[in-house]
Amino acid sequence: MTKNKPVTRLSVNINKIATLRNARGENVPDVVQAAVDIQRFGAQGITVHPRPDERHIRRADVYALRPQVKVEFNIEGYPSEQFMELVLQVKPEQVTLVPDAPSALTSSAGWDVEANFDFLSSVVERLKDAGIRSSIFTDTDVENIRRAARTGTDRVELYTKPYADNYARDPRAAVAPFVLASQAAHDCGLGVNAGHDLNLDNLAWFSRSLPYLHEVSIGHALICDALYLGLEETVRRYRAQLEQ
Repeated sequence: MTKNKPVTRLSVNINKIATLRNARGENVPDVVQAAVDIQRFGAQGITVHPRPDERHIRRADVYALRPQVKVEFNIEGYPSEQFMELVLQVKPEQVTLVPDAPSALTSSAGWDVEANFDFLSSVVERLKDAGIRSSIFTDTDVENIRRAARTGTDRVELYTKPYADNYARDPRAAVAPFVLASQAAHDCGLGVNAGHDLNLDNLAWFSRSLPYLHEVSIGHALICDALYLGLEETVRRYRAQLEQ
């Protein structure tokens, strides 16, 4: 582990709160109020992933959230022209580029950067011109990460489902590719984010093991835990996992 490694920041993805609201077609729970409360409870970022069908976070939510989010605002999504129009208007602190098809249930893979290099480079340039930090969602392949660095992006976000799937069986083996990926990203001058299926069982080991990890984005597991623990206590526990 790197000496004096800074504490990894927690960004809470509030998509599932919007899913619950949309089930009744009204405004309960209030997504904006939830974001205000989550940051008051100690989260250092708020993440949303607006999809074209608006099945959870809506475009209107993104505009409503912008003045209320006082911590880092991270917007994830496939960089279609509609998505880019939204983020360039809202100007969050960070935009995370994911390769999801519009119909995807959830993110299930990182970018093949080589196959999409020109496209990603042009998107990153537009974000950079607007003063927005960019992060490319990727797997742990070191060459893929090096290609991501050549697009001009500021960070990569490591897709952590393979880690979560293998953690219970062999934590050291599960985290090993992510340790190498973290070091490789740092060597290329990139910041390192991570997300997908991180939870209270596997988060502390992951955070401790990586030599460089700036931020994790967690939504589904955190909101599920909040059903039992309450939102404030859940945010506190996730922060505590990152501070071990």
